Amino acid sequence: MQPVLKPIISRGQIQARLRELAAQINRDYAGQPLLIVGILKGVFIFLADLVRLLEMPVRIDFVRLRSYGDRDSSSGRVAITKDLELDVTDRHVLIVEDIIDSGLTIQFFVQHLQQQRPKSLKVCCLLDKQERRTCSVPLDYVGFVVARGFLVGYGLDFAEDYRQFPDICELEL
Repeated sequence: MQPVLKPIISRGQIQARLRELAAQINRDYAGQPLLIVGILKGVFIFLADLVRLLEMPVRIDFVRLRSYGDRDSSSGRVAITKDLELDVTDRHVLIVEDIIDSGLTIQFFVQHLQQQRPKSLKVCCLLDKQERRTCSVPLDYVGFVVARGFLVGYGLDFAEDYRQFPDICELEL
């Protein structure tokens, strides 16, 4: 049986919301240098589109955290498989993530970065999916709140497939 993709957020809606998020980040950091930390792999499209709209000096680094594997739910354990190359100490840091689901991955990473004493630390996510949230997480900038479903497209994947779609779709297996 072939999976069904049901569009839920169009590329136009994504681009409009990106402009709003960027305007808010531009106001909040007004001229202050910002270190943006993207969580690979799913964030790469969202992060690229977002940073092109920012007006302050920006440095970008990436971390790779693993909690899903090839499954559709978190394993509950988070591991850093690619750590940061830039120092976050005494810098304004914005973590950019594609989707916050259970909250375990972002909670782990926020705690990890707080130990390195950044000047400030905020979280920006494209999708806040609260269906399976198991812990409280600080979300400073949220693109869209989604109720449920397994989402793909615009960088989000299922077992490394579907990232290239320009819309965000619910994958019905």
